[in-house]
Amino acid sequence: MTALRRTLNLAHPDDVYNAIVDAHKGLTDEQCRDFDARLILLLVNHIGDDAVIREALKEAAAR
Repeated sequence: MTALRRTLNLAHPDDVYNAIVDAHKGLTDEQCRDFDARLILLLVNHIGDDAVIREALKEAAAR
C-alpha cells in the first residue's frame, strides 16, 4: 500500500492551477461540475490505488 503523498509533487504548480482554472472558463456551473467529475474519475483511475484514494477522500473531507 502506498501512502498519500502530501508534499508538493509538481514542477510547475502555478501553471497546473492556471490550466485547471482556464479549463473552467466559459462553462456553466453544471458544466463545471461535470468537468470536475470527469477529471476526478480520470485521475482516480490513473492513481489506481484504492487505499490512497480513500485516504485522499478522508483528507479532503477533513478540510
